[in-house]
Amino acid sequence: MRFHGKEIPVVDTHADSLGSVLRGERHLYEHSQHGQLDFPRMAEVGHRLQFLSLWVEPEYKPERALARTLQYIDAFWQETAAHPEWIVPVVDAAGLQAVAAGEAMGAVMSIEGAEALGTDPARVRLLHRLGVRLMSLTWNQRNALADGAGEDPGGGGVSRAGREIIREMNAVRIVLDVSHLSQASFWDALECSSKPPIASHSNCQALAPHRRNLSNGQIRALAKRGGVQGITFVRDFLQGGENLERVVDHMIYALDLVGDDRHLALGSDFDGVEVPVTGLEDVTCLPQLADALSGRGVSDNTIGRIFGYNYLDFFTHAWQG
Repeated sequence: MRFHGKEIPVVDTHADSLGSVLRGERHLYEHSQHGQLDFPRMAEVGHRLQFLSLWVEPEYKPERALARTLQYIDAFWQETAAHPEWIVPVVDAAGLQAVAAGEAMGAVMSIEGAEALGTDPARVRLLHRLGVRLMSLTWNQRNALADGAGEDPGGGGVSRAGREIIREMNAVRIVLDVSHLSQASFWDALECSSKPPIASHSNCQALAPHRRNLSNGQIRALAKRGGVQGITFVRDFLQGGENLERVVDHMIYALDLVGDDRHLALGSDFDGVEVPVTGLEDVTCLPQLADALSGRGVSDNTIGRIFGYNYLDFFTHAWQG
């Protein structure tokens, strides 16, 4: 993305766009008037890397969760294979650096809710071989691994099986995503994981008291562990104004709370909402967010970190070796 005469490599850790592919509505390699994100629209604004969620719909859980996840994985590889000259799957640090250098746009698979694993660590290894590089234990519900945010207030934590899954994720370098976890599960996950996690799409509970947002303590703890918080554009998680300026409010709050601009980034949730935030109707509006941050006194260097450099640094380290 071109901003104030410089290129910023935009990275976003959450979009649900693959769901529309499975529903037969569109292809991501084609420019569409539907949805909020596709590869041509990414190219329009210099968006370098998009994490695409494999979100298994509730009707498939738990018995058919693995089969549905495999359908998502097949769709991911089909969509990225259609135009390998300008969109490539990213599975390691070398691929990440190639994308950062502008050689192509990149896409990464992430799992949102790990029902596909059952309680079997071998499936972690298998999904890694298929290209998955980011995973949350839960969506909103409770499963065999942990309680999700939908169980709060009073939700339980990570189960014994969930702890074993986290250890296997650490071993194969699938990054742990703590978005969607219950409060208790969040703290258990931080205690259990030997590697820094991220919150791919979670906002600030102090500004919007929604159970999917992070408390001040959680935000600070995530940063202390070397993690990154991806601010999301979901109206319910913003509260107090469902527009671009409210997204900026959450970003500035998190920056001030942590006092360090290395732990904040983008987690849009494009195509995961029915009504987009005003001013951020689709991926081509991202330059407007940069302008709004700048207008509120955020430096160009910090904007560059939020839009891409923080995640590039984080995942380069996480996937090396």
